[in-house]
Amino acid sequence: MVAIRTAMQQLELVKEAKIFDILEGSLDPRLEASGVLAKDGLCYVIFDNMPHIACIGPELSRAGRDNHMIMQEEGHRRGFEDIAHDSRTGRFYVLIESLPRGRAKFMAAVQEYDADFRYAGTCWLDFALDRPNKGLEGLTCVRREGQTYLLGLCEGNRCKGGAAGRVPGGGRIHVFRRGPRDWDRVAKIRLPETVLFEDYSGVAVAGDRIAVVSQASSALWLGRLAADSWAVAGAGVSYALPQDADGSIVYGTAEGVSWLAPDLVVMVSDKAKPEQDRRCRAKDQSIHIFCIPR
Repeated sequence: MVAIRTAMQQLELVKEAKIFDILEGSLDPRLEASGVLAKDGLCYVIFDNMPHIACIGPELSRAGRDNHMIMQEEGHRRGFEDIAHDSRTGRFYVLIESLPRGRAKFMAAVQEYDADFRYAGTCWLDFALDRPNKGLEGLTCVRREGQTYLLGLCEGNRCKGGAAGRVPGGGRIHVFRRGPRDWDRVAKIRLPETVLFEDYSGVAVAGDRIAVVSQASSALWLGRLAADSWAVAGAGVSYALPQDADGSIVYGTAEGVSWLAPDLVVMVSDKAKPEQDRRCRAKDQSIHIFCIPR
């Protein structure tokens, strides 16, 4: 993966901050950020290890007047991977990567909230997963022809876990539409085979622009969705997240992405694992704004 990574142009860092440092009165210093949604100038961040949702102002500063934690007391308490919003209904959707459903069967689910973040229930994303800890990692909402669709990004290539899921060139996004009981799968988006990522950890769509981030490859792919089908138009472009002077990965836990503007994205980072390079810890549990170079 090193040869692939160094060939990419790098994103440009605009600003970043540790989430704990800018959330006064945070309940827990361990903030395993796993998804982010930019909406109306604010960033909503969800966490793998807690149900509460952080609201962070664009300053990424402790002095930001909009910074606060939206407390949640109902529904599931952990396992959240991404957050999406339906602009028509105002509803928010928080992705749960994988839950047991029946005997030896696992599915992702969405925890739903109204426009004021009041809990509204949980609903399945009707797509069988092969294991509990390798499911859907990214979620975004798309409106087409009066219908609301949720796009769920598989963590592994070809939606597989283990070694098979780490073989690049098989990025997959499943498309769901609300049915009588569940969110029914109605289509599948194949990322170009030239997207040589080892895994996938976040997705965002704005208009026809689509962004997909990889944690293991520390990279971002940008492309366009076709207007008349669930297909990617063209090969798109991959960018590396900023690296050390020696070309080493420092953003090794990037988990979520959302569009701020056509040339700006916001991402968040999970807590670094003990076996990861110490340089990744300087960037973990953080929120970052990057500029896409021309």
